Amino acid sequence: MRAMLLVNPKATTTNARTRNVLLRALGAAVELAVEETAYRGHAATLAATARAKGYDLVVVLGGDGTINETVNGLLNPVNGAPEPLGDDPSMSRPALAVIPGGSANVFARALGLPNNPVEATGAVLEALREGRRRTVGLGQALWEGESRYFTFCSGMGYDAEVIRAVEGLRGTGRKATPARYVNTALRHYLATDKRRPAMTLTGPGIPRARGVFMAIVSNTSPWTYLGSRPVQPTPWAGFETGLDLLGLRRMGVMALLPVIRHILTQRDSLPSGKHLVQLHDEAEFTLTADRPVAFQLDGDYLGEREAVTFRATPNALQVLV
Repeated sequence: MRAMLLVNPKATTTNARTRNVLLRALGAAVELAVEETAYRGHAATLAATARAKGYDLVVVLGGDGTINETVNGLLNPVNGAPEPLGDDPSMSRPALAVIPGGSANVFARALGLPNNPVEATGAVLEALREGRRRTVGLGQALWEGESRYFTFCSGMGYDAEVIRAVEGLRGTGRKATPARYVNTALRHYLATDKRRPAMTLTGPGIPRARGVFMAIVSNTSPWTYLGSRPVQPTPWAGFETGLDLLGLRRMGVMALLPVIRHILTQRDSLPSGKHLVQLHDEAEFTLTADRPVAFQLDGDYLGEREAVTFRATPNALQVLV
């Protein structure tokens, strides 16, 4: 089996010694080519090259951002080549294996992989020996002639504003720890105007919902983690279903606190309230704002957008788990 390993050398939870151990273990099991990412978007280019050259497997050692880039490289046709027809398009692409190396590692943990990179490598090698694969669906966001796939979540509004603020702190050399996200979220909430741009939710067969100030779009659950604690605003979301959504039409303290408490403590039920907008297993919907709002995919801030359409992409990838 020919495999390409994409390594983010800046991955926050690995060091050179750990990476060398993982390289030797993987190299003993497959015919391995190793590539290090050097700039933003590089993993997508390398993954697209692996697909064009007929690699059987792409392994990613990095965080959710590197994984997202890799997934987009695997799914976007090279040089505009058409996708093969068939009921399971995932079979036409290299399989994917992920080894967590970031601060949250939501996608890897949602797949049931250990959060430790050495233990996750052992799980991937076991799946390789036993031929274990899982077919997963992805989400896709489309806006202004652009599109991008996401593995676990997207969002418009307050959550994307927090990610934007944390990315600014990371640019000054500070790490994106769970505590930093919580502190940043609290400070941002207290310091900013609660009268954010309102969004309208529309979609085929979906009742129009106006006045949404924050929207979380999920492809699986959990949405994220606070250390070891899963955060589950859409607990029924899964890789085998369409997209889920939780929208908030009020951002006051009395409206937010019960929702926060529920998504941190309840795993099998939805938060409730007339100020909430909820969708489950939907193929497509659109969020349109009064004016541009913050937008994120898989924890990566992508600027401000006025309208984004979200689509479910079933049978997108084969993943070793």
